[in-house]
Amino acid sequence: MTIIKMPTPLRLYTDGQTEINVQGNTVGEALKDLMSQHNELEQHLYNDDGQLRAFVNIFVDGDDVRHLNGVDTQITPNSILRIVPSVAGGF
Repeated sequence: MTIIKMPTPLRLYTDGQTEINVQGNTVGEALKDLMSQHNELEQHLYNDDGQLRAFVNIFVDGDDVRHLNGVDTQITPNSILRIVPSVAGGF
């Protein structure tokens, strides 16, 4: 199964799980499976239009899906997805 590695801030919505097994042939299908397992994540990953939020970065085996085919990027059962929310700060 494909694994999604969860960043620390989002683990609040996955019962503390650091890795979650998902199914799907594309990044979008894997994320949909993730939402079915942990529906509280949806508001943190998607905007009201159903698009990934601008500050949510998804990597497949180290490659940013924005430089591939986005959520239509093909994955395999051995793929590792990482959700990396952008962090901004200031004084």
